[in-house]
Amino acid sequence: MTPSPNSYSHSSCRSSEHPLDHRINQTNQRLKAAQLGLQIERRGKKIALRGTLPPRPESHRLRPHQQRLSLGLPATVKGLKEAEQQAKIIAGQLLQSNFDWRNYLPVENGGRLHQMDIPQKIEAFRHHFLTQSHRLEKPASAQATWETAYKPYLRKLEAIARNTPNLSLAEAIYKTVESTAANSRSRQICCTALAAFAQFLGVNLPTELKEYWGRYSGSKTQMRHLPTDEQIMEVYQQIPNPAWQFVYGMMATYGLRNHEVFFCDVSSLVGGDRQASIEVLDTTKTGGREVWPFFPEWVEMFNLQQGQLPKLTTDLNQTTLQRIGQKVSTQLRRYKIPFQPYDLRHAWAVRTIHFGLPDTVAAQMMGHSVAIHTRTYHRWMTRRDQQRAVETALQGNTPHLPSLPQLPQVKL
Repeated sequence: MTPSPNSYSHSSCRSSEHPLDHRINQTNQRLKAAQLGLQIERRGKKIALRGTLPPRPESHRLRPHQQRLSLGLPATVKGLKEAEQQAKIIAGQLLQSNFDWRNYLPVENGGRLHQMDIPQKIEAFRHHFLTQSHRLEKPASAQATWETAYKPYLRKLEAIARNTPNLSLAEAIYKTVESTAANSRSRQICCTALAAFAQFLGVNLPTELKEYWGRYSGSKTQMRHLPTDEQIMEVYQQIPNPAWQFVYGMMATYGLRNHEVFFCDVSSLVGGDRQASIEVLDTTKTGGREVWPFFPEWVEMFNLQQGQLPKLTTDLNQTTLQRIGQKVSTQLRRYKIPFQPYDLRHAWAVRTIHFGLPDTVAAQMMGHSVAIHTRTYHRWMTRRDQQRAVETALQGNTPHLPSLPQLPQVKL
């Protein structure tokens, strides 16, 4: 029996007749009768589809054309049944103009998204996230972002999908978002992470997740009760370990994130200049930058010229920035500090406002955008500007207080 041309697509590596070829020919007759526009072909020990498909993502062609779509299925009876089912699904996607090559092109482990379960899809997304060109420049920052902002919500999605298998992936995504507190930062981060995941998979979300953000604003951090400068100095004296005193002092004086203390060039402090800047290395979350002390007097008061770091694993091949930051918080909490270690950073930012440091300079030293800086510290900035306006007005052409008119004395 001669194999049908439809069953093998004129491959130059034509092999001898395969026991499955007759079944493939019968299946293709059904697909043709249904006018699906796709045919199944066997290529060696694998089965693929062929038909008029949209251009691949890397292609310079603009219009659909005849292409082969590898399904990664074996040339078996079971594989053929799956291929026929996939042909019907893809034909429906083509009809509705929502076919996406990303579901069928091999990912880093050789698999295909449409064949993966949710844990495998999350792993494929993780690899995609960490290997994007703009993140390869700062791998430690990318890993920290994944661990803190993406991984927790994708794990939650995985658990919800596992516990409610009747839900579609899109429905599970919405359910995951709704499981977070409304009008919260966690809700916004969840929406950002799951929207990126859905885009990677080509999942159609009828309602954009941004609609679920709510009214949360980063300016709510204004209501945080920050430690006073006097309180910061008192707490420093209560820390018994000199190495952790040094960590605390660096965070307070330079406004550093927890983990950044371990990734700084502090060689300029050795010279004894209490106004010396330090360099935060580019291995940190937001890259390298230079930071000056506020208050400069704290450099000497906290003995930062001679301080030594505690021994922690800082090899980012063995740990992450997030874990280092968590260890700092855990250790300082053991000393019963009456505020969060990260409050030292907020207090530093507010201190620079009182010093009159331009917002653009302060934001650069903190390693975030001016927009975030302004939004986060809006209340203090507003009061600073109002105070300056009042002082300017009072120091200018201030009208003299008018004299009260002399009232006639009344004799009783």
